[in-house]
Amino acid sequence: MDINRKKQLTAGASILSNIILTTLKLIVGAISGSMSIISEAIHSLSDFSASVLTFFSVIKSSQPADKDHPYGHGKYEDMAGFIEGILIILAGVFIIYKSSKKIILGEILPAENNLGIAVMLIAVVINIIISSLLFKTAKEGNSISLYADAQHLRADVYSSFGVLLGLILIKYTDYNLLDPIIAILVACFICKTGHKIVKQSVMRLLDYSLPNDEITNLYNTIGNFSNKVKLKDNSLKARQVGPSTDIDFVLVFPSDTSLCQCHQICDEIENQIRNIYPNASISIHSEPECYKKNCRNLCTKNCKNLQM
Repeated sequence: MDINRKKQLTAGASILSNIILTTLKLIVGAISGSMSIISEAIHSLSDFSASVLTFFSVIKSSQPADKDHPYGHGKYEDMAGFIEGILIILAGVFIIYKSSKKIILGEILPAENNLGIAVMLIAVVINIIISSLLFKTAKEGNSISLYADAQHLRADVYSSFGVLLGLILIKYTDYNLLDPIIAILVACFICKTGHKIVKQSVMRLLDYSLPNDEITNLYNTIGNFSNKVKLKDNSLKARQVGPSTDIDFVLVFPSDTSLCQCHQICDEIENQIRNIYPNASISIHSEPECYKKNCRNLCTKNCKNLQM
């Protein structure tokens, strides 16, 4: 299956699961009066909003380059990841506010827990399945927005499991203060996840370099051809743009290297890099080893003679 089609189907599955879980949690939260379940419903609602955003960003980013976007539409996914992270943080802050208010005002009522336990168990199972699918597809398609959505749902797995344990404890201890306390702990975890996604998305939007280990990997790959060509000092640059990796560098060839040999070596290096980054956009500038101040004038003169 085409990776763009797979990304769209996966994002669609995430939307459907979030619709189901949000509806279930809202209904059970209203019936039981549990703040922790209501907080989970708000969390799932933010998941739903993020999933919709991811779906449309994946469709947009898969479009080819055009006149207005000559470098493609990859940054739509980065922007979507940033907005998703903000939504996660806002959901967490809202839950902390509502739960703290309940504790301060003493608005803690006994809750009916059997329905809550059942729906939280369902939420854990569904989110494990969908988040695993999202992580797999995000890795295959190098998609930050799908990755953000997967992180969103994985956070929901942990928070739903925490609420599930809390509801079981409340059921057998009748200590109802645990309900808003658990909601606050869930919210703190949600905010941490949101911060991580926002940070990663901003780094991509601001063209932050690839991580050091990936840059080292590129140096090693190019270094495999050190007997034929040299990498110019400080010329390697690499960044992530949506699902694509932009890589450019300068290669210095021996003066007697023919144009055909130069082209062949560049192709071989590109192929090795694409084994690591299949969606890479690679730009290589080639320079002759003799292209220095003491012979630049001679090279320029020879070029002029060829043009004549």
